[in-house]
Formats: sequence, structure tokens, C-alpha cells
Amino acid sequence: MTDGPLIVQSDKTLLLEVDHPLSDEARTAIAPFAELERAPEHVHTYRVTPLALWNARAAGHDAEQVVDALVRFSRYPVPQPLLVDVVDTMGRFGRLQLANHPAHGLVLSTTDRAVLEEVLRNKKIKPMLGARIDDDTVVVHPSERGRLKQLLLKVGWPAEDLAGYVDGEAHPIELVEDGWRLRDYQRLAAQAFRAGGSGVVVLPCGAGKTLVGAAAMAEAGATTLILVTNTVAGRQWKRELVARTSLTEDEIGEYSGERKEIRPVTIATYQVITRKSKGEYKHLELFDSRDWGLIVYDEVHLLPAPVFRMTADLQSRRRLGLTATLVREDGQEGDVFSLIGPKRYDVPWRDIEAQGWIAPAECTEVRVTLTDNERLEYATAEPEERYKLCSTARTKLPVVRAILDRHKDEPTLVIGAYLDQLEALGEALDAPVIQGSTKNKEREQLFDAFRRGELRTLVVSKVANFSIDLPEASVAVQVSGTFGSRQEEAQRLGRLLRPKGDGRQAHFYSVVARDTLDTDYAAHRQRFLAEQGYAYRIVDADDLLGPKIG
Repeated sequence: MTDGPLIVQSDKTLLLEVDHPLSDEARTAIAPFAELERAPEHVHTYRVTPLALWNARAAGHDAEQVVDALVRFSRYPVPQPLLVDVVDTMGRFGRLQLANHPAHGLVLSTTDRAVLEEVLRNKKIKPMLGARIDDDTVVVHPSERGRLKQLLLKVGWPAEDLAGYVDGEAHPIELVEDGWRLRDYQRLAAQAFRAGGSGVVVLPCGAGKTLVGAAAMAEAGATTLILVTNTVAGRQWKRELVARTSLTEDEIGEYSGERKEIRPVTIATYQVITRKSKGEYKHLELFDSRDWGLIVYDEVHLLPAPVFRMTADLQSRRRLGLTATLVREDGQEGDVFSLIGPKRYDVPWRDIEAQGWIAPAECTEVRVTLTDNERLEYATAEPEERYKLCSTARTKLPVVRAILDRHKDEPTLVIGAYLDQLEALGEALDAPVIQGSTKNKEREQLFDAFRRGELRTLVVSKVANFSIDLPEASVAVQVSGTFGSRQEEAQRLGRLLRPKGDGRQAHFYSVVARDTLDTDYAAHRQRFLAEQGYAYRIVDADDLLGPKIG
């Protein structure tokens, strides 16, 4: 027994003591095969799952390394069944392999004939396979490479994909590090991706995921398709690429609702890709319009299901997913693994904050008591109406105004999910409202005015959750959200995490109606940030009349 920083438990959770002198070394050792679940002040919780172990195998780690890390850093003897399970689980990966056969093209082969026989009898898998070449090898229809990997993962026999990638059409791209340099973690993330060929990089909002994408593009030196959440995010990507790489404006195309440009680097929105006409996805030709060498998925945790299906057809292309969290509210993390690739690199949010690359943030939940009339209306409403009623209660308006009064000179975002509530807030605060129907040109003008300091307050809907670069925003007030979405909570806090010029702290407020669903959903939404080490203080709205919060 050693005085290690890790407690390994038989339920496959790992408890890491943060203040232990070996904690950083232990974290580095377990990160490839254990998912961080919670990271509050003193003890961080990781979990060893089959997906995490297969992720590690896909990234080149073996069972011996995993067992060694657990034994070396554990304070107490590691439960023997857990070690056996690690070896057995990791041993399932790679018994099936996808590869290119010189005569037959794409094939599925096995090192364990019984496993191949088992999957051949699966009714969903069998139609994806062609002729049996020999006892251990069967032809795979090339278009089924992605879907086959999805299904094999689901039945517990994840395939090792050795079929490789096409290089795609070459196109010179270089980083132009003029007055700036890639940060160490950005460079390591790009290198880890390049070494693996495909996969996901997980970095906090504000940590410069776009630059990781640019570095990956420079490494690939090939035509690149970049998929983004909306047009504003796409134009932000374009600005960054023109400023940070050798690419010119003419080399970068925009494929959106407004423009249909296909260039050596093309930036397309998920929305236009998933748009249907007469029951068909009419923009699928974008994927075949050039011989792409790299496909970048921005905010990969938001990847819509139709794009997942399209991604299944793109397995011969190098794929990079960028995200702040692999949490998917639909539970489809396995699809990200099988169709985009394993997690290649991640860094805890607090580590980046400690290095000074993202701003420190204070999170405060302000609890509001509804009026008697509001409580009665809530109590007698139909269940499906209750969340909207409590989260849009007018009692929140003076509370929001009081918070803004306490941060008078700070750039502030007021964020909500319901249009009528946002319009009321815009009127009460004399602030412009940006929501789904706001034209892109007007959005960009308002965001630019906010960046320049001409506007101190913006009221925004969920259109501002993703990929919007507002570096000087230092206060956010959340009045309503998409039920209990942890993704959304992370993205909204992320709007504040760009480092401030004067080093000041960010403040994230969530205004919540007590004794209602609003409180329940808020607790669920906050879980992800608590897992990242952000502690919420809870204050009563009446206390806003007292000393300044924070």
C-alpha cells in the first residue's frame, strides 16, 4: 500500500485527491482511459467505462498501461475484479478489424473466428457484409464502413479501423504566427489529432479551439470542409483563418442559407446541410463536391442526427471534432466515437484557467419568490406549460435590472429561451434583442458594437449559445433555458471565459423561481459546471438590495 493520490473503487469510480503532490502525474496517467465526471474543490471523480477503455485502445494505449497506472497511483489495493474487467474489456477491441484487401477492397477480418460468426448472425449487421473470402474475412460494402462501426460498438465488439484515409486534394495551408504563437496545449492537441488521423479534441469555451482546427488544417495541407452551428460562427472562423493562416478570403467559401460558395476551404452550417426539400437532403452534394482531405466538425457535441448519418459515409476522410464537452443530451457519445473518432486530447477547464488562458468565473444562482398570483397560475397550469410559466415569470425582471445595476460598467449578456420574455427584457433594459429571426447582418452589427464597447447590454436567445466570440463580455444573466440542458449551461458560461484585458473576474448569474420546475432544471443544468469545478453560490433575490454580490 502506498500513499498514492488515487482511490480505485469496485464500482469503477476513481477518486483523485487534488492537493496530493502526485495528483498531476496521476491525472495524466488516467486521462486516456477514464472520463472525468466531477471536479469540485478537493476530490475529482473519474469513471472507467467500456467506451473510455475502447477510446484508450483506439488511441494506442493497452491494458498493461491502464493496469499499471491504477496500481501505481492507488492508495489502497486495486479491486481484483476491476483489473480483470479492464483487461477483458480492452481485449474486445481489435478482435475485429476493418482493412483494405488488395483484391477485394474493404474487408472485416478477425483474430477470433467465434466473434466473426457471432456478428455475422446479427440481423442488422449481416446486410452490410458481402461475400465470405475465407473463414476469418468477409467483404464489407464500402458505403457501410461507418454504420458497421456504429453497430459493432453497440454489440460490444468495437472494430479497429485500419482501412486508412485518402489524402484528398492537396491545398497549401500554413500557420502565420505573426505576433502570436500556438499555446502549448493547442499544439499538443493538433499533434495528437494528426497522430491518430481522426478524433475529437475537448477544450473549454474560450480556449481557442479554432486555432487547433487551423493547426490541423496546416498539418493536413489539404482541401477542408468545416461544419459549424450557424452563419455568424462560420464568418468568425473565416476571420480567424484569414488572420492566422496563409489562406486568403478568396480561398474560403461560405455554404449557408445566404451563399453557396465551394472553395478549397468551405465553411458550411449544420442547418443548411440538414435542410430537406421534398423529403430529401438537397445539399448532400457538398460532401462530394470536392475531394476533401479533412472535415472539421465544430461543436461536435451538437452534431445533428442527419449529419451523423452523412458522416457514416465519410469514413475515408480525416475527421476532427472540436467541443467543450462530450456530453450529449441524447446519450449518443458512442456515435461520436465510432463515426468521428476517439477522444485524442482534452484538458480540464480549471487547468486552462490556472494557466491564465481563460478568465476565472463566479457562478451565482439567484432565487426569486413568485407572487401569490404567479404561484397559483403555476399550480393550476397543465404540466407541459409549467416550466415556461415559472421560467418567464415577470417577477424576474426587477431582479435582472438589480444585477445589471451592480455591474453598471461591465459588458453584459442577458440570455433566455422564450421570445416574449426576451422582448420584455429588451424593453425594460432598453437593450437590443438578438434572436432566431434577427438577420445575420444585424446580428453581426450588434455583436461588433458590443465588442467595441458602444453597447453595454445585449439580450440574446439561444442563438448566442454557440461559437460567438465576445471576448469582453464579463457578466451573463440567464433567465430561462432549454429545460435541464447541461450542454447549454456550459456554452453560456463559455461566452464569458475569454480572458479580460484588465484580468477581471467573470460573473455568471442564473435567475431561478424557487419551489418550481425552474429550480429542479437549474440543478441539472449546473451539474456539468460543478463537475468542471465551478461552484454555485445560492442567494435570495431580496439580498440584491443589500451589499453587492461578488
